Amino acid sequence: MLELRPFADLGTFRNEWLNAHYHFSFADYADPSRMGAGKLRVWNDDVIAAGTGFPPHAHRDMEIVTYIREGAITHEDSLGNRGRTEAGQVQVMSAGTGIRHAEYNREAGPTTLFQIWIQPRSAGLAPRWETRPFPRSRGRLEVLASGFSGDDAPLINQDARVLAATLDKDFRLVHRLASPHAYLVVSRGSVRVGDLTVGPRDGLFLHGEPEIALAAQDDAELVLVETV
Repeated sequence: MLELRPFADLGTFRNEWLNAHYHFSFADYADPSRMGAGKLRVWNDDVIAAGTGFPPHAHRDMEIVTYIREGAITHEDSLGNRGRTEAGQVQVMSAGTGIRHAEYNREAGPTTLFQIWIQPRSAGLAPRWETRPFPRSRGRLEVLASGFSGDDAPLINQDARVLAATLDKDFRLVHRLASPHAYLVVSRGSVRVGDLTVGPRDGLFLHGEPEIALAAQDDAELVLVETV
């Protein structure tokens, strides 16, 4: 099953410093038909104004992956971690038994990012935080975060992978899906999947598909989550 979720149809929130779009139900946006994809529970598309950000707040029992598209985020948390994650890097936080953190855009311009929440295998795990660059090779899906020990990527506590790819126009890529649920979001450009065109910031839910065949309509960047 393939279900296209156009960017224009996503849930929204906007104030003086945050412009957010929600692929799944989140905060005041509630749609019982959009509660996640398997253990993937949240996919938020955020634009954060310069000099602003999320003040300290708490999380628990959630795997939170932040994919920076433009700009950078400065992270501070109750474990004593401090770090700046910029475009071309990914930040992974296991909230576990509980963690308080803040995320600020201390840059001169807006920061755009995807924030992805995956439910963990079990509650009460130890909290942790990690950031690292990911390979910018073209024409292949790179693993950004994974719950599988054989992958060279930051660890998440679930049978899931977060992958990303940069594709040149007209490039075709076939990827065997390792899990029954997958969710694709195009960061820029557009791709064809079967008879569907997935445009900038659109989402595509895949359920029970053995593979995904991508054909780049333009130079494109995309993020894919596979999960139980």
